[in-house]
Amino acid sequence: MIDSDKSAEDCYTITLIDDNGEEYDFEILDVMENEDGKFYALLPNGQEEDLDIDSQGKDFYSYYVFKSVKEDGEEKLVEVFDNKTLDRVGKIFDARFKKSYDETTGELDD
Repeated sequence: MIDSDKSAEDCYTITLIDDNGEEYDFEILDVMENEDGKFYALLPNGQEEDLDIDSQGKDFYSYYVFKSVKEDGEEKLVEVFDNKTLDRVGKIFDARFKKSYDETTGELDD
């Protein structure tokens, strides 16, 4: 389980603490809520140098999907490992990122 020491909506970065007490800094890419719960798309800080390449040869960053859960009255983020949930939520995040990118750059869909 991963615990946050900050309210994620109040900042653009978040520090998560794993079960071993190790801290990891992430950039908050997006937060969304749907019938399955509240989800966060997080990019590890420093990953800007680690681009991946998709099947069409385009660069992209891999991001992590975390789900918000309440435990003892506190919000905790847990990484989503269920493939069906990851696929469903990932498609929504990807569409939102693409729309945001297209709107800010003025680039058209290929």
